[in-house]
Formats: sequence, C-alpha cells, structure tokens
Amino acid sequence: MYGFFLTVSVESILKVAKHASESNKIFCLNLSAPFICEFFKEALMKVMPYVDILFGNETEAAMFAREQGFETENIEEISKKAQSLPKENKKRQRVVVFTQGKEGTVMTKDDKVETFPVLEIDQSEMVDTNGAGDAFVGGFLSQLVQDKTFEQCIRAGHYAANVIIRHAGCTFPEKPDFH
Repeated sequence: MYGFFLTVSVESILKVAKHASESNKIFCLNLSAPFICEFFKEALMKVMPYVDILFGNETEAAMFAREQGFETENIEEISKKAQSLPKENKKRQRVVVFTQGKEGTVMTKDDKVETFPVLEIDQSEMVDTNGAGDAFVGGFLSQLVQDKTFEQCIRAGHYAANVIIRHAGCTFPEKPDFH
C-alpha cells in the first residue's frame, strides 16, 4: 500500500490492513514521501500496527524518525526502532526495508539489521531516478509473492531499480533479464 493513500482514506487502508492481520496475510506499506511522515503522521500511526513490511528511502526514514521522536539519524537505528513499534499480528515480526540510493539497502528482520549493496552503475548510464523506489518495491514484491527469501526479494528490488534509472520515465526494456 502506498502511503499516499493516507491522504485520502485512512478508513479504507485500515479495513484492508485489519483484514490482512486477521487473516495472517502480509500487509506492506511504503512511506512514499517525507511529507506523509510529517503531515499525515496520525493516520500513518493508526495503520502502523498492521504493517508487516515497511518500505521507505533514507529521506523518508529520517523524517519518520524525527516525527516519531526516535532521536537518531542513523538509518540502522531508525530501522530497528520502526521494527519494534507496536504490532497487532504477533504471528509475524515486522520487516523494515530502507533504500539509500547508491548506498546499501538496510533491512531489519528478526531483530537483526543487514545492509545489502546495490548494483553498481556508471554515472553516465544513469538517466532518470524517478520511479527507482517504486521499481525497487515492485521487484521486491515480485519475489515475495513467489515465497523467495528476503535476500532474493532485495536482489530483485535492486535489479528493478537499476533497470529503471537507465531509462527516461518509468520504463522497462521489452524483455527483462532478471534471474
């Protein structure tokens, strides 16, 4: 679920989130933009107890931490604190995934923080970074729905983001080559 939905219908998100929790289905939320964390934090925190996988980038994570009073700018600490927020469905622990552009992606899972290096790209091959975060989440979810490991999910997310930034707009080549 995109955090942008928090700006229009918290009730709708809560209905889906509660259903997912009660049915032990995975509910994901992307912070989407720093302003969501800042200006819609009450709505965000109503939904947070139902979030099984939280996505965001380093800027969104920093604003989330500031608005939640985490008193740290360290992305690994922010990730751990976000993971430990109250959660309704006790059958699964929250997973937090924060991307950082060309820096590694931070994932907190089972109280353990790991950083995964992104695929290297020559600056001359970078065309447009718009959509990279959405592509990352899409790649991640493409593997999650196939019951792949979280490590494989991140690898697919990195692949998708790496492809997107090589093109103008959010476009993929006709035949992706992810394996």
